[in-house]
Amino acid sequence: MIRLPDASGALRAYTPREAPPVMPDGGPPPASRAVLAAAHVVADPFGNTTGHGPADLDWEATLAFRRYLWAHGLGVAEAMDTAQRGMGLDAPLAAELVRRSAAEAKAVGGHLVCGAGTDQLTPPYGPLADVAAAYEQQLAHIEGHGATAVVMASRALAAVATEADHYREVYGRLLRQTAGPVILHWLGPMFDPALEGYWGSTDLDTATDTFLDIVADRPDKVDGVKVSLLDADRERALRRRLPAGVRCYTGDDFHYPELIEGDAHGHSDALLGVFDPLAPLAAHATRLLDAGGRQGFRAVLDPTVTLARHLFEPPTRYYKTGVVLLAWLAGHQGAFAMAGGLHSARSLPHLARAYELADGLGLFPDPGRAEERMARLLAVHGVER
Repeated sequence: MIRLPDASGALRAYTPREAPPVMPDGGPPPASRAVLAAAHVVADPFGNTTGHGPADLDWEATLAFRRYLWAHGLGVAEAMDTAQRGMGLDAPLAAELVRRSAAEAKAVGGHLVCGAGTDQLTPPYGPLADVAAAYEQQLAHIEGHGATAVVMASRALAAVATEADHYREVYGRLLRQTAGPVILHWLGPMFDPALEGYWGSTDLDTATDTFLDIVADRPDKVDGVKVSLLDADRERALRRRLPAGVRCYTGDDFHYPELIEGDAHGHSDALLGVFDPLAPLAAHATRLLDAGGRQGFRAVLDPTVTLARHLFEPPTRYYKTGVVLLAWLAGHQGAFAMAGGLHSARSLPHLARAYELADGLGLFPDPGRAEERMARLLAVHGVER
């Protein structure tokens, strides 16, 4: 038994599961959907894990987690917001992360996509040409290491662009010169408030039109679009308007089972931060879908949504704290520490609830270890057994 705190300060008894869960084994990548997990990074607990300087990473643990995702058949989305891009992970470290992950992917035959941004720029930002050049530098680095680029939404572009045509200009320039098809990422302001009004408008219908215009102008250079707006109806409407052959990768961590399952008009593929802690279940569910088992797919993934909604509750951008907590409890890393000191970004009751929900789903290979680690974290905060 372990005592868990709630938001009122009250403590309640919780009895964790005792037997190790029967988790699906690894396997080949799913065939009917492209499924990628945006992977977190493991901070070196003895390094600079504060917000006062460049992060220090535990490289072996960071890369070992990527090998774990590949072993389950998932692709890895590297250097994305789950990896604390712009929230503790700076541009030079992101470039090193891309380089090392690309080498690991090549060694194991793993599918890898990597985020290209403009975070080497700092305010006050220069003209549009500077933003485009920053993107180009990162795109060249990613493609030079053999990975597919995810063109991430840019804080710099959001700051200097004053109309939709500015987005058309920058993205058009990039798509004309990429070596291969890329993924375009629309990240909503719930994940990063600095991206409010992206694509040149705060009206989402108008912004969607601009976004789709950019895709339609060079569909041969767009593998897919990643939509992270947490609005299932808007994503369904958008994906129906995509040119033939352009994928829609859901980034909706609230509605992913229904969006991946799809409907009579199509489906979404997946590029999700929540698939970092849910990797075995996500891979197993999608392989059931490969075999036509829609009910089995939903039976596996639907129960995970409560945990996902908890991890991504407002302020949504701090979902990474819960993701790293669960990785520590599951034994994927030796410490609960994050770049930028973000292990303190969520309250103790929030973390306690994340533990309870994950334990209920059987996400911990060793429930006893998870309980002991959670008990130690609680004790540090004054909650004794």
